[in-house]
Formats: sequence, structure tokens, C-alpha cells
Amino acid sequence: MQVSEAFEFTHEDRKSIYQCIENSDGPIAAEEVRESLRLDPSGFRHHVAILKRDGLVAESGGDLRATFEGSDEADEERFESEGLSFTIRPAIETDRSGLVGVIRQVAGGKTYTVAESVADIIDHEETVVQNSPVRSRMFFVATINDEVVGWIHLESPELEKLSHTAELTLGVLEEYQGHGIGSHLLDRGLDWAEQKGYEKLYNSIPSTNEEAIEFFEAHGGEIEAVREDHYKFEGEYIDEVMTALVP
Repeated sequence: MQVSEAFEFTHEDRKSIYQCIENSDGPIAAEEVRESLRLDPSGFRHHVAILKRDGLVAESGGDLRATFEGSDEADEERFESEGLSFTIRPAIETDRSGLVGVIRQVAGGKTYTVAESVADIIDHEETVVQNSPVRSRMFFVATINDEVVGWIHLESPELEKLSHTAELTLGVLEEYQGHGIGSHLLDRGLDWAEQKGYEKLYNSIPSTNEEAIEFFEAHGGEIEAVREDHYKFEGEYIDEVMTALVP
């Protein structure tokens, strides 16, 4: 399947531009793309800028080329635990609704505030994966019968001074916990972070989510700090536990 078939572009001209670039044998002149689609220059430049921002297209010397590669079988890892078969792989655009739903369900049940904000962001952005000179993020999902049941999200801050770090969130639907899905997701995320050169991963968890804190400690995480009364849920103040992992 071509990448353009997996993405849900919010503008038809942008989709047409990407398809034209994707279907070319190699780099293609930007002007050739514009003329073939009969687009006005200003609108074309805007759409190309968004495609470049989202890591879908690169430009060099006036030529454009597709840079995003969708998940293929080589990216998938299949596991089985007590009769339950699941897959760990990079997220693609068709996972969006399932991914948002899982994050909201897990975060809402565990007062996982950072994860809730992640769900809000991807629910309103055009692409699940973001790569640019100032921002990079990655989602891996756990699926059962092609349905998302868990995730790990890693995102690098925009500040150059923090570019060696990445924030992570992770969760698995309660019905599928206890099969090692979270551990496999974390392993996949750690491998990716190491390949990208990140030196530290951090996560912020409300102190009431004891299971998540114990999970990260059991996988080599350390509690770096506790911010007292950082959250307020239904009139009750809750501490924030800040954990860190080294890839």
C-alpha cells in the first residue's frame, strides 16, 4: 500500500501533490508538480511547506521527493502470550482514531495527565508522526486483530538544550494487561530512542497511578523528583512523580 492511501489528508490539493511526488521514479521538480496539477503558486508553496513540516516531503535544489515510509512487515514484531497474539509496530495514519481512543481510556482511568494532552494533540493534527528540525515524535502501537490496544509515544522537546532527551507515555488497555504488551512496547521505544541518539527518556505520572510507577521502576526507571500537590483532581491534590530511563 502506498503511503498516500494510509494518510487522511485534510486538503485534496495537498494529497494530490503528495501522490504526484510519491508516484515519481525519483526526485521531481517542484515546478513540474505544480504545473501538472495546475495549482496557483502561492497555494502550492503553502501545501509543500506543510508536507515538509510533517516529514512527508524533502526539497533539494528545487526538486521534491517523498521521505516518509509507512509501516511494512519488516517493522512489525509478532508475539504470543498465553494464547493471546499481538503485534508491535510503528503507528500509521489509519491508527489515529483507535490510538486516540485507547489513550483517552487508559489516561482517564489512571489520571494520566500527560497522555491525555498527547491524545488532544494528535486528535487535532494532520499526521500522527511529526518530524522537523525542531520537533520529532514517534508512536509504536500494540494491535490485536489490527485493533490498537496499547501505545508508546516518544517526543523530543523543541529546545536545543533538551534535544538529547525525549518524553514518553505508555499504556495498555486494562483487558490486555498481564501479557507483557507494555514491556514489549517499552523495549521497542527504547531501541528507537537509542538509535536516534537520545540519552534520557522521562515520564511524569500522578502518584495515584502506582502501577505505572512500579512498571517503570521494574524496567530500570528511576524516580528523579516528586512535585508535591502538582495535580488537582475533584478537589484533591496529588503529587507528580517524575521518572527517567536511559535507553
